[in-house]
Amino acid sequence: MNASIVKYLSAAAFGVATLWSATSDAAGLLTPKDGSLPALDIRSHHVNVVIEDGYAVTTIEQVFHNAQQSDLEAIYSFPIPEKAAVGEFTYWIDGKPVHGEVMKKAAAKQIYQEEKQAGHEVALTEQDSYKTFDISVYPVRAQQDVKIRLAYIQPAHVDTGIGRYNYPLEEGGVDEEKLSFWTANEKVTDEFSFNLLLRSSYPIDQLRLPKHPNAVVKQLSEQEWSVSIASRGSNAASASATNGDTDLNAAGTATPVIAEANSTGPAPAHVLDQDIMVYWRLRPGLPGSVDLVTYKAPGSALGTFMMTVTPGDDLRAISEGRDFVFVLDYSGSMQGKYQSLLEGVSKGLQKLQANDRFRIVLFNDSARELTSGYVNATPEAVLQIIQQLQSIAPNGGTDLYSAIDLGMRSLEADRSSAIILVTDGVANVGVTEKKQFLKLLEQRDVRLFTFVMGNSANRPLLEGMAKVSHGFAINVSNSDDIVGKLLEATSKLSHEAFHDVELKIAGDIRTSDLTPVQIGSLYRGQQLIVFGHYSGSGNAEVKVGGKISGQAKTYATKFAFPKDDSRYPELERLWAFAAIEDLQAKMDYFGADADTEQAVTDLAIDHGLVTDYTSMIVLREEEFARRGIARNNAQRITQEHDARQQRQAAPVRDHRVDAPQPMYSTPAPSHSSGGSSGGGGGGGDTGPLGVLLLLPLLPLLLNVLRGRRRLG
Repeated sequence: MNASIVKYLSAAAFGVATLWSATSDAAGLLTPKDGSLPALDIRSHHVNVVIEDGYAVTTIEQVFHNAQQSDLEAIYSFPIPEKAAVGEFTYWIDGKPVHGEVMKKAAAKQIYQEEKQAGHEVALTEQDSYKTFDISVYPVRAQQDVKIRLAYIQPAHVDTGIGRYNYPLEEGGVDEEKLSFWTANEKVTDEFSFNLLLRSSYPIDQLRLPKHPNAVVKQLSEQEWSVSIASRGSNAASASATNGDTDLNAAGTATPVIAEANSTGPAPAHVLDQDIMVYWRLRPGLPGSVDLVTYKAPGSALGTFMMTVTPGDDLRAISEGRDFVFVLDYSGSMQGKYQSLLEGVSKGLQKLQANDRFRIVLFNDSARELTSGYVNATPEAVLQIIQQLQSIAPNGGTDLYSAIDLGMRSLEADRSSAIILVTDGVANVGVTEKKQFLKLLEQRDVRLFTFVMGNSANRPLLEGMAKVSHGFAINVSNSDDIVGKLLEATSKLSHEAFHDVELKIAGDIRTSDLTPVQIGSLYRGQQLIVFGHYSGSGNAEVKVGGKISGQAKTYATKFAFPKDDSRYPELERLWAFAAIEDLQAKMDYFGADADTEQAVTDLAIDHGLVTDYTSMIVLREEEFARRGIARNNAQRITQEHDARQQRQAAPVRDHRVDAPQPMYSTPAPSHSSGGSSGGGGGGGDTGPLGVLLLLPLLPLLLNVLRGRRRLG
């Protein structure tokens, strides 16, 4: 089932709201199948995205309507985007926006229940582990609208010269029990819009949306582009209705398209069931570089920085290959994904050389090997395995640990090996503790390359395993550009890697609280993004060291940190979120303890972040005052809004700081083959998602897997 990022549930009439609370955590806004509880109408859904200065800010405003004669509670849920930190939730009370404040999770939940029982306006945002952000709003008054706004921030990486932004709308489908009980309402009745502004320190060669060919893409300058998608339902009043595709109006924004009615009733403005994926390609030949963004309020002793290192293209291409172990998930949560997995594996196996070897491990409730030991990748053997895979149907639970354990058996010490894992990572049978997975992978010298499927996939587990094994994880959406993701992965697998990477900063300033604490490995085209605090100002000597094929290598440069800079207050949230991720990784490995949990809680409350330990609550202003809840996050939100308006009114800023003394002497890697034509992006799909997942150029994977001797 595909469910939207904002699908609404009329949880219950006022008298039965409490009964609903026990089952309100299903992804997407849901409606019971029996139809006894009416669905709320999603009147409008407007998305505004600004990507600049190395991070993206996504703001979502929605209006939904209660057509019933009684007040209702609404609950909505949406997939957690990669590396996203929710910092704003706003609920309109008496026509005025009220910003939420972050509290300990249990305390916020208790206040929500108390305010709801008193009949007061109240809203709550909670995090459901790695899966979703769940938001409850009470009351939606009878015959009235309610308006809410949500904003989250996340780093905006560029990989091999390609940037990628995903607005997740597809439900991940990882919880069979919930999905079997609920059906989704995913239609926006009146108005839908998606507007994105991209501002880059470096020239942008092209921008595309592979699944939204009617999007309006406009180049404002060589460093600034915009994207607009807009539509109205057939019942919505529209003076600007058109009969054709979306077009630009005089203001440079999208003119809404009026949906046509059909035999089943009025056509909606939009159906929220497909991710919106935006790619941008930087101009080829740009230098390897170091970029710096800082925030240090005037008079403050401590500043925050984000340093982005884009290495030059000096990792050598290699050409030797070894053994592959394919570990493939066919559990029930892979319904709708297995066919893509199958086609990808089939195409990948067909590209192996006859002297390459492979094993196939399948898992659901248990793990089993489809092959009998290693099989030479002859055409006959590959065809036989493909036929066996085609006869399998997804079902059951997910014993991921047993599958990894079985996949690691029979590895031969004199042959470099790789495990290729394709899963959504929702382990629910046998060993499920992340710590045990990490310890298992540390037992053998093997790289784990993980393809993370779906918006609700267990990214923390899968990315953690890949990092421990010095491999990498690639997140995959059904809306991804298959060709683009293929090129991205191929670029890494055909070259040496930079291992045991360390960043050192010395000079006139003092740095602290750097995150990530341990960097690990960098593959070709990957950026190194580090957050931290600094005191003082002036010149700093920056060194990035590590190993390539076991040989030490260091890159160095010098540049200045500013005395003050008030343009980027969001950096404080981004640093706090990255620090929380490090603390969570520590707990995953060593186990949770009260001190670390308290550290996460304190960071989240201080910086206004929703986590597993904290939630964001919205009350009437007089209730905030009565309960003695300080309006710290409201002040932070106002400060961030003002800073964003000032930045957008100014020219695009160049954040490169190493130009006088370049850290790298070679250009940054890029996909020299170019890519799509311009405009709204059109196609670019060369086949199912599976073509991406396991790479038709799988021999290149073998080339990179040369053990510690070659890879560091």
